[in-house]
Amino acid sequence: MKKLMFLALAIGVVAVACQSSASENKAAQPKPGELTTIQWVDTLKEMGQVTEGQVIDISYRFKNAGTKPLVIEQVNVSCGCTVAEKPEKPIAPGEEGIIKASFNSTGKPGPNSKSIYVVANTEGSKEHRLQFMVDVKPAAEKK
Repeated sequence: MKKLMFLALAIGVVAVACQSSASENKAAQPKPGELTTIQWVDTLKEMGQVTEGQVIDISYRFKNAGTKPLVIEQVNVSCGCTVAEKPEKPIAPGEEGIIKASFNSTGKPGPNSKSIYVVANTEGSKEHRLQFMVDVKPAAEKK
């Protein structure tokens, strides 16, 4: 009987601990359906001319201009030559964040226009298009 009471008490303690931990996490995360507003500092970047083979880094700044936490859900790219990363934590109202991307110019001579698509919990459209342009000068041929 004592073992059964101890087991019930232990299960109760674990359940309460898990509930308080879960409620703390919910406070930091927006609830489903909570939308906010994003304000982009820049959505189009002109990166100039680079030599084929160079990798360039691009950053797009934004601000959560709404009243709810901003969650960047996905960041998709238009080409395998570009890699982008998103912030992992929600951006609080009034705070700023950055979407970082890298473009590998290998095999991409000539003018290039690439897009990055950001999906977030924003009012209106959930998808935002970022773009960069770069002119890739062919690498000198080896003799």
